[in-house]
Amino acid sequence: MVITSLENEKIKNLVKLQKKKYRDLTNTYLIEGEHLVNEAIKAGTVLEIFLLENESFLSDLKINFVSYEVMKKISTLDSIPKIVALCKKNNNKEIIGNKILLLDEIQDPGNLGTIIRSAVAFNIDTIILSENTTDLYNPKVLRATQGIYNYINIIRMPSATAVENIKKKNISIYGTNVNDGVDLQSLTNEEKNSFCLVMGNEGNGVRLNIQKMCDKNIYIRMNKNVESLNVGVACSIILYELS
Repeated sequence: MVITSLENEKIKNLVKLQKKKYRDLTNTYLIEGEHLVNEAIKAGTVLEIFLLENESFLSDLKINFVSYEVMKKISTLDSIPKIVALCKKNNNKEIIGNKILLLDEIQDPGNLGTIIRSAVAFNIDTIILSENTTDLYNPKVLRATQGIYNYINIIRMPSATAVENIKKKNISIYGTNVNDGVDLQSLTNEEKNSFCLVMGNEGNGVRLNIQKMCDKNIYIRMNKNVESLNVGVACSIILYELS
């Protein structure tokens, strides 16, 4: 049976998941495209699959066939995918490990996706998204991560609460400040063994109240003609140096 009606209740509920408030309400989200669906299946988060009629996909999970018009309604992509999946959010709430990345009000979905990929690449244990950091399950974030978000502990917590909790673990907190910090390359191997790196908002950097809670501010030494780097690029460089 192929779902062809845009008024189908299941389809209407999927379309609602394009909005954050419905993702939060249902604790579910959508992913689009074969690669992301396969990554989510490996992670065990897929609840249900929706496949374009006349397409094939091998899976033991429930597959619903849909018409082109229905898939177009569900999808947020310009080029309609052949497959989307309904997934359950992770319920991670604990800070694990001793290499932690705190994102203080990161707004751009592409930046967040880039940062998540770099965090996995350079062995971060936990990513903490502050209260006003963009939604992990925003479709643009999910696409930018290319499924990598499934391979790291990601939690949401107010920045100040996170810093207080991390300090109790005797883990050093490194803020980032191009004007008032120490050269990243001056850190010792011991200082790189255990840390929480705080990266701030694209326009304003780390909030002042959070900077004041940090043990040390660091910066990347670079050509003086360049005032600053994109937060995704800067975070990747710092994580590489810390690794």
